[in-house]
Amino acid sequence: MMKMQIGFVAFLVVASLFEFGLASPNTVPAFLWSPHLQSANGELDEAVNYQVMSAKDLVDSVFTQGGWSNFLCSEKKVEQPVDVALVFIGRELLSSDVSSRRNSDPALVNTLNNLFTASNFSLAFPYIAAPEEERMENLLLSGLKEACPHNVGVSNIVFSDSCFVEDGTIQKLSDLQAFKDHLLARRETRKEGETDLVVLCSEGSESNSKSGQSHSERESISKLVSSVEQSGSKYTALYVSDPYWYTSYKTLQRFLAESATGNTTLNATTTCDELCKFKASLLEGILVGIVFLIILISGLCCMAGIDTPTRFETPQDS
Repeated sequence: MMKMQIGFVAFLVVASLFEFGLASPNTVPAFLWSPHLQSANGELDEAVNYQVMSAKDLVDSVFTQGGWSNFLCSEKKVEQPVDVALVFIGRELLSSDVSSRRNSDPALVNTLNNLFTASNFSLAFPYIAAPEEERMENLLLSGLKEACPHNVGVSNIVFSDSCFVEDGTIQKLSDLQAFKDHLLARRETRKEGETDLVVLCSEGSESNSKSGQSHSERESISKLVSSVEQSGSKYTALYVSDPYWYTSYKTLQRFLAESATGNTTLNATTTCDELCKFKASLLEGILVGIVFLIILISGLCCMAGIDTPTRFETPQDS
């Protein structure tokens, strides 16, 4: 009971910082937890890193502070091995959404809160600068290779089809049921001391509705964690949001769709969505501002060029 109270207070502290406006619109949260790992003295191990860090620094912290390098690298032996390392990469949650009641997913936040507070080991990273040059899943693989320079001790690595990884040798699974079947199969074939890395990337609510999938981020996390717990496997989990690549990908999809159907239909080229309207308004404002700036500069130059006499001669009487 005391563990639950301490964990809940820690989560509320993080949420309060979001609520007071310390979170930037360009930052995302990350949560690392495990019900099976604990500190050396057996007490509850919780920490919150309030620094604004890059996505690469987050990956480094997961492998160092989170201890993932201890059981993902074959040359390192640990007293508390885990069977599965779960990674959930979301596409919609921002730092401000953790406490905000608007523009957020309360069910997802509550699920993360319950998992976070019920764990023996947990780390919170409230302010992660969202990666703009490289996707989170590729940063994770790069961090794994850097943490294990000699030999990666992960016996099995699987990603979901929605993850965009550059390594073509990585095994990919299509849906949540495939992940469940994989975990059950690995339970029978996994050797003692081996650790599986399982990465699930969300496709976003819009993509799910278009593809007919009914699993939200909350449902995917809950069902996958429940499957691991029911199998009796020890696990550690990381949740991190990466919404900006998802937004850019949606924009690219829209552009490609319009280009493909531009010769056959007019709807694709005449429809202007919210993004299109925003860009049009921004461009219009810039053009109007340039015109007024030219007028202002021209007026100032004309006024500076006026040369009037400082005094006038007195007219002579005739």
